[in-house]
Amino acid sequence: MDAEAQHTERDRSSHPAVPEETSGTAGAEERSRSALVARAAEWVPGGRITLTVLFCLLSLLLLTRFVIQPFQIPSGSMEPGLRIGDRVLVNKLAYRFGAEPRRGDVVVFDGTGYFGDADYVKRVVGVGGDHVVCCDRQGRIEVNGRLVDESTFLYPGDEPSEVPFDVVVPDGTLFVLGDHRGDSSDSRDHLGSPGGGMIPVGGVIGRADWIAWPLGHWTRIGRADGYARVPAAAGPVAGSTDGWTRGGPGAGGATRGGPAVDGRLSADGVHG
Repeated sequence: MDAEAQHTERDRSSHPAVPEETSGTAGAEERSRSALVARAAEWVPGGRITLTVLFCLLSLLLLTRFVIQPFQIPSGSMEPGLRIGDRVLVNKLAYRFGAEPRRGDVVVFDGTGYFGDADYVKRVVGVGGDHVVCCDRQGRIEVNGRLVDESTFLYPGDEPSEVPFDVVVPDGTLFVLGDHRGDSSDSRDHLGSPGGGMIPVGGVIGRADWIAWPLGHWTRIGRADGYARVPAAAGPVAGSTDGWTRGGPGAGGATRGGPAVDGRLSADGVHG
């Protein structure tokens, strides 16, 4: 029995453990990577400092291209929440994995072909299939038969809309308004234009989630609670993105349906 035990012990000691081999391989790979970085640093003026700066710039470029992008607010169309000069951080992944804009979201979108050749920031009031009407006897907007309380974000002294409208939002599009209704070129202004004032969901760049600058304005931009009780639409509306307008010329907003109103169109865009 002793001879067998000694033989087994010799067999075990003659074969190195697997973790030792793995450790050696990992060490070699680490040394190889370090050597590669060292050689690259020799080729680049400034050495490792330059490489670090280039890496940070590349990371920032990828971050703003695919994840988060800052935009500057140049107009008062979204006051009081977003003020002139504010920089907002737009979440570009918010609607990239099956999710879609919801009523009350503040979104940035490309208005080319619909609003103008610029990016815009507005609040989503209606999504595909929604029936949006303004206004009731108390001057409130109604979505799918439910009155919406906009008092928490509407610009003080503004009415929900001075122009009546009655529209059904086509599937795959959005009906958007600025919070400062008296100084916003939005879906109301383009009801008679190509697209019927609606914004394709595919044109949305992302959801504005934070005010990042100036530091004194730093805050999270949340979804407006006034839309929380709005019921789902009866069903998606098929067809073009021209929208469906009810109620004749007065209700359809034809008096404001042009490419620009009071020169506000070009001032409403946001700058990346």
